[in-house]
Amino acid sequence: MLISNCTINTISMQKNLFWGKDVIILFPGWPDHNLGMYILSLAFVFLLAVAVEVLSVSPVVKPGWSPFAGALNQAAVYALRVALAYLVMLSVMSYNLGILILAVAGNVLGFFLVKYRALVVAARADASINASKA
Repeated sequence: MLISNCTINTISMQKNLFWGKDVIILFPGWPDHNLGMYILSLAFVFLLAVAVEVLSVSPVVKPGWSPFAGALNQAAVYALRVALAYLVMLSVMSYNLGILILAVAGNVLGFFLVKYRALVVAARADASINASKA
């Protein structure tokens, strides 16, 4: 069969790690070979990675909530976290080193924030227990 007058729009993807602003992240046309948009996409992926780690802490079920409402709240937060994690993963699959580095840095910062908050809460609880004993 002969096919004529046909154009095929193809998107070439990198198959190895590379450095540069000429990348396709998540969908065609973004960041569109523009340095400013590339920097914005780096910040976006960084914040997504931070959000994934911050959302890894299950929300506290408030007293008085039914078990169904509490489970529904936790499931909604989990669904959001998984969706954001997949966006970060797809961004990293662009094989751009800048995206990879900032995704890892965002996960590290998010993990640090979660653990720091937990340690502060634990220290306050210990301080209040020690103050009540004294």
